[in-house]
Amino acid sequence: MSMNTVLIPIPDRDFDPTEVAVSWQVLTDHGHRVVFATESGCPAAADDIMLTGRGLDPWSQLSVIGRAAVVGRMLGANRDARRAYAAMRRSAEYLAPLTWVQAGLDDVDALLLPGGHRARGMRSYIDSDVLHRLVVDAFARQIPVAAICHGVLLAARSVDPATERSVLWGRTTTALTWSFERRAWRLTRITRLWDPDYYRTYTEEPGQPGGYMSVQAEVTRALADPHDFRDVTRGSPHWWIKTSGLFRDTATNSRPAFVVQDTNYLSARWPGDSYTFAGLLSQKLAAAV
Repeated sequence: MSMNTVLIPIPDRDFDPTEVAVSWQVLTDHGHRVVFATESGCPAAADDIMLTGRGLDPWSQLSVIGRAAVVGRMLGANRDARRAYAAMRRSAEYLAPLTWVQAGLDDVDALLLPGGHRARGMRSYIDSDVLHRLVVDAFARQIPVAAICHGVLLAARSVDPATERSVLWGRTTTALTWSFERRAWRLTRITRLWDPDYYRTYTEEPGQPGGYMSVQAEVTRALADPHDFRDVTRGSPHWWIKTSGLFRDTATNSRPAFVVQDTNYLSARWPGDSYTFAGLLSQKLAAAV
């Protein structure tokens, strides 16, 4: 197999460990080369709550029983993702990332935009003018771009100066759905009551309707037609498995996943789509050789 290079920019901290590590594992297992870029040029660290599962239960701040995770077990990285993350952290490419400013596309075959939701780390990534320009360049070059979860929001905010519109204008896409985001937010605002907005990267200002700053709502506002935002159709095969939030895909089971393909652009919703998402990007790269 001919080696292709995939650039994965990530924030210095608080990215989703599953979306990054599983994508890295799938791509490298399929013979592709991954290059990471962080804001500082130093190795990054995932959202520790999503990685360990600890910090989402009402007793999380207690010294003895705080390590016990119930809610975190449902929302955080599973065993396979934690193993992928541990392996990724030992890899040469992860230990020697570029900076966002250094990252370019001249020797890159695809751009992958992972997500995460914790505001303290993710906002610098989603709001980065440097990354916005990188995304615009990737679409202009017509190389494959794959975005998952809040990575789609980064793409949506990337405005092509030639058209003054988002690079997603005229395309179909999915992203973290309001159904998923609202469900996790409602749960964690109760169980993590000292930090009730942990699961929302951006929250509504006074006067804005509920969900106005959700990922789905903002991405939809960047599209040519609201119907260009895609979700699983009720009654379609495996609808409940795909939308319940209780099941994640694996290397051998894509039934829980939902990925939207629009020519050279791929998008997915959440960590539970990661294996299928990265696998489809790998297939697209292999087909282009």
